[in-house]
Amino acid sequence: MYFLILSAARVRPAAAPGPSGTICRRGRRCYRDRTYKDRTGRAVRVRVNLRHIGRNFVGPFSTLVSFLVAAVTALVLTWFAVSGLSDFDTVRIGAWTAAPRHGTAEADPYARATYARFGTLPVSLADGLVFIARRDSAGNPLDGRCTIRITGRVPQSRVWTLTVTDDKGALIDNPAGRYGFTSTELVWESDGSIDIVAAPRARAGNWLPTGAATGVLFVLRLYDTQIGFASRTSDAPLLPAIRQSDCP
Repeated sequence: MYFLILSAARVRPAAAPGPSGTICRRGRRCYRDRTYKDRTGRAVRVRVNLRHIGRNFVGPFSTLVSFLVAAVTALVLTWFAVSGLSDFDTVRIGAWTAAPRHGTAEADPYARATYARFGTLPVSLADGLVFIARRDSAGNPLDGRCTIRITGRVPQSRVWTLTVTDDKGALIDNPAGRYGFTSTELVWESDGSIDIVAAPRARAGNWLPTGAATGVLFVLRLYDTQIGFASRTSDAPLLPAIRQSDCP
């Protein structure tokens, strides 16, 4: 950018502005290039000061951009909050997460919108708790093509169920017509623990077919359980561990 500084004593503006030139700024007013004459009458074309060009344009434009960014951010956060992927108001125990207040009158608007979107009903806190696992105990996303082993003890409850679904929460179609286990039909280990295998191909014992779905999740429902939550890091006993092997 170049500027030509002329002394007011040596130049005076011509009667009419010169040809249209680059728009410039002086304060908040716009001017065009002008042709000046010195004392000898010779025309002098002055290059305008471009330092403030765009100031009046940038103001409204930046406001519009800020509004659009804020609107898009709000929409993305809202979608994430009602997608079932957020950890808002949840408690984590190992690989499992639960939202105890979602089944109460204290449920936040995002939780209610999530249940309305998926057409599901939360389990009342007085009736039990629902835990969901989207990752294994090492923090890796669950892959239905792997051999997934769920082992350990389940907290004391009147009855519980374990269901496997795809990553959108839909049951996985399979020829065996098996979608989960209940505590009354499971084959227990001698020490009172569980050992469940989820895999694409049939296995001996407690097998859950995954149908080779690339993404799966497990839903553990505990009915009439005595688990309590003093904070987001529950004071409840550990839930079963989840480990993956033989992944493609």
